[in-house]
Amino acid sequence: MWSTPAASMVCILLGIICDVSSLQPRVLQRQSGRIPKELTTLEEDIQKVINQIRSLSNDNEQTRSFTAGEESFSLDAYYSVLSNLYALFQPLLRDRFTDDLPRILVCIMSGRQDCGLEAELTKAVTLKLGRPLLAFVSSLRSQTCSPLSGDTQSSSFSRAYLGMGESVATAFTGFQQTLINILSVPVSGNFMGAASGLVDAAVTNILRLMATLLQEPMDYIKIALQFAISVPSLDRDETCQQGDLKQLIMWGINHNVSWSFSNSIVDILLEIFLAPQQPPCTYPGPECQSPPSILFQRSVSEAAGDGHDILLECDRHNLARLNDTLCADILAGSRSSTSVLAFCQALNSLSVHQMQQVWSNMCYVIRELASPLSRSTDCSVGDVRPSPATPPSSLTVPLTAPRRVAREATNLRQLACNYSSWSENEVVDAVLVTLCSDNEREEFVRRVCSDAPLMGKLLSDRMNSWLYAYCANSSADPGYLVSHFCVYGKWFDQPTVLVGPHLLEFCMNLDGPTLTKHICWNTGFFVMLFSHPENFQFMPNCSVSPPAPPFPDPDSLILDSCRYSEWRDVAQIPMDVLMQCVSLDRNGFIKEVCANQTFLNNLLLNTENDWLESLCETSHSFLPTEPSPPLNTADWCDYHTWGERPVDESVVGLCWNNDQLAFQKNVCCRASVLEKLLENPQNQWLVSVCRDIDDMVSPQVCKYSEWTYPIMVDMTELALCSEIDPLNFTSIVCANQTILHNLLTNQDNTWLIQHCANRTDPGVSPGGDGDDGDDLAGFNPAEQCLYSSWSVALPDVSLLTLCWEHDQTNFVSSVCPNSDLLLLLSQEPSSMWVSSMCTTYTNYTTATTTNATTNATNLSTTAQSDFCLARKLVRQFNWNCSADFTSACRPGASQSMALQMMLRCWVESLRPRVEDLLTPPVAAVLEQAVSTTVVFLLALEEVQNTSLHVIKNIRLNVLESVGRYLEREKEFGKKRVVLQCFGEYFRVPLSSLRSVLSATNITTVRLILQYYSRNKDTLQLPDQYLPSMMSVLLHTHVKRDVSLFPELAPLLASVSPADIQALPPLQNDVIVREAINSNLGHMTLDQREAFGLWYSKDMPPSKITKGHQSLIRDTGNLIAYLPFRNFQHLSSAQLVDGLDVLQESHLTALKQEFIAQSLVSSYRNLTAQDFIRLGKLSCLADPEDLLLYRGTEAFSVIQHFVMNCTREGLSLPNHLISSLLLSSTEFNVPSSLSTDRLAEVAHLMPLLGVTFLQGLTPLQLGAVLPALSSTSFSSAQASVIVDKLTSITAMTAPGQLQKLGSLIVGVKTETFLTLTSDMLLSSLPAMARQTPGLSPPVANSISTNLWGFPEVVTWLDDVEPLLNCTPLLSVLPRTRLLVNNIANITTKPFNTQQAIAIFREALDTKPNLILQHFLSLGTLGQGVSCKVLKKHFQADSSPSAVIRILLFLRQQPGPLHTSLKTCVIDELYQLEFFSELLKDLGAEIALSMPMSTINKFSTAEMDALRQMVIQDPRHFLLLPRKKQQLLVDKMAQRMSMYTGVFTEEEFRSLGVMAPFVVDEVFIHVDRSFFIDNLDFLLGLCYSRSKMELVARILQEPAVFGPVNNWNQTTLSQVDRFLFFLPDSSLQDISMALMTLGHIEKLFMMQRRWEHGPVGSRCLIKNERMAFFLKQQFVLQFFLGFLRINPLSPTPIVPTCELLRSITPAAWADSSLTSMSSSAFSNCLELMGHDPFFSSYQHRQLLQKVKQMYGPVSSFSPSVISQLGGLALELTLDELSSLRLIEQRSIAALGAVSDWSNRQLAALFTTVLNSTKRTPSQLDSSTLVAMGHIVCGAKDTEMKAFNAVEFSKAVLFLGQLTLSCSEEQLDALVGLLTHSLAFGLISSWGTDVFIEIGVLAAGLPDFAMSALVKEQIEGITPLAISMISTVRFSVALNHIQISMFSYEQAAAVTPEQVSALSDVQRTALAMALTPWENRPINFRGKSLGLALSHSPLCLVLGLLMLLIVLPDPDLPWHMTPLTPAGSGDASSPT
Repeated sequence: MWSTPAASMVCILLGIICDVSSLQPRVLQRQSGRIPKELTTLEEDIQKVINQIRSLSNDNEQTRSFTAGEESFSLDAYYSVLSNLYALFQPLLRDRFTDDLPRILVCIMSGRQDCGLEAELTKAVTLKLGRPLLAFVSSLRSQTCSPLSGDTQSSSFSRAYLGMGESVATAFTGFQQTLINILSVPVSGNFMGAASGLVDAAVTNILRLMATLLQEPMDYIKIALQFAISVPSLDRDETCQQGDLKQLIMWGINHNVSWSFSNSIVDILLEIFLAPQQPPCTYPGPECQSPPSILFQRSVSEAAGDGHDILLECDRHNLARLNDTLCADILAGSRSSTSVLAFCQALNSLSVHQMQQVWSNMCYVIRELASPLSRSTDCSVGDVRPSPATPPSSLTVPLTAPRRVAREATNLRQLACNYSSWSENEVVDAVLVTLCSDNEREEFVRRVCSDAPLMGKLLSDRMNSWLYAYCANSSADPGYLVSHFCVYGKWFDQPTVLVGPHLLEFCMNLDGPTLTKHICWNTGFFVMLFSHPENFQFMPNCSVSPPAPPFPDPDSLILDSCRYSEWRDVAQIPMDVLMQCVSLDRNGFIKEVCANQTFLNNLLLNTENDWLESLCETSHSFLPTEPSPPLNTADWCDYHTWGERPVDESVVGLCWNNDQLAFQKNVCCRASVLEKLLENPQNQWLVSVCRDIDDMVSPQVCKYSEWTYPIMVDMTELALCSEIDPLNFTSIVCANQTILHNLLTNQDNTWLIQHCANRTDPGVSPGGDGDDGDDLAGFNPAEQCLYSSWSVALPDVSLLTLCWEHDQTNFVSSVCPNSDLLLLLSQEPSSMWVSSMCTTYTNYTTATTTNATTNATNLSTTAQSDFCLARKLVRQFNWNCSADFTSACRPGASQSMALQMMLRCWVESLRPRVEDLLTPPVAAVLEQAVSTTVVFLLALEEVQNTSLHVIKNIRLNVLESVGRYLEREKEFGKKRVVLQCFGEYFRVPLSSLRSVLSATNITTVRLILQYYSRNKDTLQLPDQYLPSMMSVLLHTHVKRDVSLFPELAPLLASVSPADIQALPPLQNDVIVREAINSNLGHMTLDQREAFGLWYSKDMPPSKITKGHQSLIRDTGNLIAYLPFRNFQHLSSAQLVDGLDVLQESHLTALKQEFIAQSLVSSYRNLTAQDFIRLGKLSCLADPEDLLLYRGTEAFSVIQHFVMNCTREGLSLPNHLISSLLLSSTEFNVPSSLSTDRLAEVAHLMPLLGVTFLQGLTPLQLGAVLPALSSTSFSSAQASVIVDKLTSITAMTAPGQLQKLGSLIVGVKTETFLTLTSDMLLSSLPAMARQTPGLSPPVANSISTNLWGFPEVVTWLDDVEPLLNCTPLLSVLPRTRLLVNNIANITTKPFNTQQAIAIFREALDTKPNLILQHFLSLGTLGQGVSCKVLKKHFQADSSPSAVIRILLFLRQQPGPLHTSLKTCVIDELYQLEFFSELLKDLGAEIALSMPMSTINKFSTAEMDALRQMVIQDPRHFLLLPRKKQQLLVDKMAQRMSMYTGVFTEEEFRSLGVMAPFVVDEVFIHVDRSFFIDNLDFLLGLCYSRSKMELVARILQEPAVFGPVNNWNQTTLSQVDRFLFFLPDSSLQDISMALMTLGHIEKLFMMQRRWEHGPVGSRCLIKNERMAFFLKQQFVLQFFLGFLRINPLSPTPIVPTCELLRSITPAAWADSSLTSMSSSAFSNCLELMGHDPFFSSYQHRQLLQKVKQMYGPVSSFSPSVISQLGGLALELTLDELSSLRLIEQRSIAALGAVSDWSNRQLAALFTTVLNSTKRTPSQLDSSTLVAMGHIVCGAKDTEMKAFNAVEFSKAVLFLGQLTLSCSEEQLDALVGLLTHSLAFGLISSWGTDVFIEIGVLAAGLPDFAMSALVKEQIEGITPLAISMISTVRFSVALNHIQISMFSYEQAAAVTPEQVSALSDVQRTALAMALTPWENRPINFRGKSLGLALSHSPLCLVLGLLMLLIVLPDPDLPWHMTPLTPAGSGDASSPT
């Protein structure tokens, strides 16, 4: 029933929106029987009241006295009107008016005119009464408004929603402080007890009152929410729209789901009203956002456009039906109040339109009521709010009350919404666009949405991306929008322009069918769109077949195909059908199939069904029974009630059997409960059970040995142990510091402090503070625990621990009170424990001080106990609180945080008592109220586009409630709705997924899997969701129910390798194994190998050797992935039987080789069919075994497969190829071979050599040119082929060069010089694709030729392949043209110096381009100057801007110059958020940081650096060895690798860096990991010391044991690691194992590694030489060259094919000279380029060459070009007789660097004589070809060089280690300073110094002394090392030396250092060791590094002088020492 005051108030408020200027009341006839006289009197009274109201309203409109400072509002008139109104309503109220009021309200709101007399009276009376009252409240509200500047600085809920101004906020803050002061007053225990009783009584009454007051309003609110929020449900097609969180909660409210939000609502409200103040932002970013004002309402329109229901939207046309609300139950007879029944009856009589009208009007009423309370327009001068919605037509007159916001909006539109100017302005403010769209929608749609150019301009600003949805939902023409924005052809033509999610959604909505067709039909278009991760949500379903129904009925889970009675031809039933039937209907399958032997035998006819036999055999012994539902002990064993009620004895027994631990705690340990149970004679057995509790429970619960480890132990277990085992507990726990420390890390265990204090010496703290320091030798706390310095430099982990353990008193007194230091320590993972220990210690000292006041051992730190306000308040009230005080106790925590924490704890302490006080009806009402409030807050979040912290606080409650509902609910349809319509389990945060799924019922898990399988294409899950989900399901649920595994099988591809290895032991389960086998094909190699490791746990070597011959077939593909240590035990018979299975799998090379060699060596009578079955595995067999089949039918099959293997690029030993394929006599006469045969063996021609090629005719070569053009030949071989082809076809013929392909290396340089530019341009792209590429002389001649034409700027696409080797001097004249065409050059791969020159030109001519479009410079970014880069960083130093620049630098085509990387680091290191940028630096820039910076990295930062190196290890491998070791050592420290085993996880986490850890760590590498991952380890880089460690590990018994026990399989596993063994160990290997074939394979593997990405950057020069000597020893020892072993074989003479595998220098010179002439000739080029030959060997080989080719003067250019290093032994006369007429001959000799000066002079003269040129006539290509020979020219001859030609050759010459003298270098530098070259040295920039390379060493002294930083940065390290000693010390001062980079400083030679002064050496040391922090002042006073004599030395020196000087007869003179700081100012001090 409605009370009288309530009814009156409703009537008053109803008039708010009924703003009628005049109204003639109509009197309707009622069935009340009232006489006309009474009616007349009533009408007169009504008219009188109306007149008074009008009078009041008119007066107010005239005076407008609503604001401060004017006349106050007249309340007397209001009082008079209200009095008359009350008198008027008295008769109505007595006549059941209140019962009819809901019906009246509904009628009025619906707009009907036949609502009756009371409705007319109510409307008329309240018409003018509400508006003035609201205006009055608004005027009061406006007076509390604060200035905008002040108010907008806070984003709190109070200010954002309640409009709380500064003054009110200040008052509120003061109130908080006063409250805290009051609460801080200490109170007695009696007072607290009395207060607690009062609170209980108050809470009880308040809750009852609330339940009474809320019951009826809650029904109304629930009905309103049900109308507003449509809950998804399944439609006829069994599909439903995905619901959001508030819809899920509403669904739960409708279905009586208990959400349990009582705890969450408290947290939400506290976070809203007591939110901690946000710290000021230091930079803009996602972490620091101010609440938007105008954009708040943007969310409403957007959300509406998205199809979501907006709860507070008034114009709704999609309200729910009445039958879907509570009214349906009420009208059906459910119990409810009279008013709610009347309300529902009234609603039931309305039409749909009238229902919408009721909603709309009611919404406006609520809005108007709330408007004075929210931030009104009077408080929103700057905040534009939406104009009020137009009232419904049923309320006749529009609102006329003044609204300031409307005027503000109009004025703004007039000033700002000038659409014409938007087209002209360059930038339009995004906020202004939003404002105009909200305030004049129709005009905005006409002027913007219908103007594609303007709309496109606005969309260029990402802030306006909402325009897509806005215009799509507007009245704009969809066809027009699609034609301009959904231009799919343009999308495809511009793949680099990403199509964002807003545009894709726009086109998908407006043009879905067409766009879907393009996506599904065009793979490229599909890939382009969905390469953007945010576009995944719009991926269409391209499946042709209609989708399957989302969920089957539970009865249909047994597939139709599993109807066994209908199976006819059972042998044809697929295996997958059988597996499905077994997994879904196991019992029925066993009964119907396994029990029927005939049935089973027919199935077993199909070999794929062999697994059924073992399944049925194991199933006959025990037929599975139907699983019984699990016992829920919580329902039966409610121990807390057993002390108050009788308990049946069967329940007692049930709980004892199923819940012993809880039974012991709650029954045996509680005397009252136990005594009550023993009253029943049937429970006497409890006496014996509970008497032995100590013996039973203690071992199960009190696991003292485990407590020594840092684990979390539950508080209840500790409490139980302290009660049942007090003696052991006290002696083990309280007396053991380690155990006590570990237990106290759990805040719930702080009671241990008091417990142990009462049972031990109370003066000793939990940590102890005794004389422990005496036990640690060398540790002195007084000297080493310098606490005052820790705030500056944090201590390392060991020092921190030592100080805590051995100096605890001082530690606590110095560290615990220091909040700043505690904050620093808490940020390091290794020292986070200090904060919790300080907290524990504070509690302990407080307790012990109270209990031991008479004891003299009280600690002095008790006074520091209360430094946390929140904790202090909680302790004062003695509340037990589980909240985390970390945030509230941090330094600077606000008082709001303290109050929030205190209120949380208060509520938590009240909760148990409140639960006892609540009656079920009251609890139900409150639960409904809380759930409704949560829904409203969610809607408010949606409307205001801000966070009220709702979702994060209720998420887990929702999941737990849904889980309970799914377990409890029996009806499948309802559970299906939850999963299908809400998919809640797929919205769980990853951080909570494990805990949620672990507690999920197995039935729910199956439902989740079914839901995922049907919706996986539409679900948008994080990358880690499936791996996390599968991890939980496999390790939790599969252990409980193995039958779940087949259902998980399709998702096995998402399981991590670590989770796979930890699978339960299910290896023997046939179904599990088959499920794995059937899904292996979808997995990565790592996952397959992980399954192999898992399976190996049940497949030890003994089981393999005892296994049946069909073991491999029985096991399936899984066996192929066993670790090799298990796999190698498979017998040959097993391998033959299971060969087909193995070949289907991805076998490693080692396993393939093992299979091939095992089978071919074991079976000597294999047939051709056997080799066909072996296939490509035949290529891996031992050559000697294969040669046994020569002359048999099988041999041709072997040759066929070997030929195919070589053609496919498989690396095979050349000895095998030569023996099997090239030993035929047909190759003795090359000209007799047919064209087809030549084409067949074309890829083998490089092995046949030069002599074979010389025997071919030009016609033969021309016919097979297409095959030859794709084969890699050496330069000499290619020259032979090209020379022969030239005789029949001119190379200058059109298109001829393109046909040569790889043969281009054989074309003479002179030929290219004759080609025109058109021919070069057309041929260049094809030539540049070849590997190896063009020689330096050829590249130089082509590039200089083409860049001589101005048109080259338009040929960049053609000349792009040679840009990197184009001389800078050729590019400099074209920089202006290039900059003018800059749009076309920003993607070209210029080298660094070219990019610098072009960038400098762009900066000079187009500075605005550089400033405004810096990031569009593309590849020119590598040339940016440090100055410009700094300007950009300073102009916008926001994180987003800096990250964009870093991304720009990372995308450069080549390595960044050292100076640029240093500039980036120096500039960014100053930023506060530098640590956050680390991951964006990239490995190249990050690794350029000095170690002094890296040493300061936190664990997280070091981990980010580690991940960067793992992803891109190239730059790490290029670092100096010392920096590599220091960096990895620091990483290892951060990862705590210095103790224990070097695990697989740690090793793999370091990747390529792992071998660089210190030896002490590496030696402890996990041996099982080492053995199982040798293939991975073989690819890494090892220093000499690590090679020795690897050799030691290999010989350990646990690995492979002593080498004399090794077999062929062991050698195959060890691979190239064999070269790591010492010579003594190598000699113990069996000679029979080390065959020539195996040695060749070892050399091949080593060479492959050396040419790979790691090996090519690994070994330094001296390491490479040492490694070669080890290779030479292996070869010569095992092939009999070293007669150490009497069993050594006779030395062999190698073939040329062997030399291509085994480096020639490893052979004895006698064996090389014994080679046949043809073999020697074929390998002459190979021997000439071998760098390891000694001088003696060179002489022997050269003698062989002279014997073959005659005197040196007769050597052809071809022979000369092959000599290489052999020419070093030519005499001066022989050098002078050479005919160097071709550049390739000159280049071959110019590449040799070991010439003597006299040889160089002779060669230079020979070049001039042979080419008949003078020095001035030498062109750039000839100078490039001369290489080192340039230094053979005299300085006078050098000065005659053409300066321009030489400057074009300097790019190549500058990279050589030239042996020129200082005078020669001076002459060459003089050429570079020519005006037509690079000009004066003072004008050279970094680009020129990079270009000239080593020639910078020839700078004159004066020029070198004047070098500036920019120039020094360009000098290469090689040039630094070549500066003469005198010039280095004289010309370079200490300031210049200090500018060296680390690489430059490291290049300084010892000779150069010896000539430096002390100051110069100091500067060099600072540059050389940047990882040491040593500030230095070069004025003569060192701040860190002292180079002066020590005081002791000075004193002793002076004493010696005093003793020695008086004796004048001494024959020698001593020079006095100069004290530090005196003498020359340049000397260091």
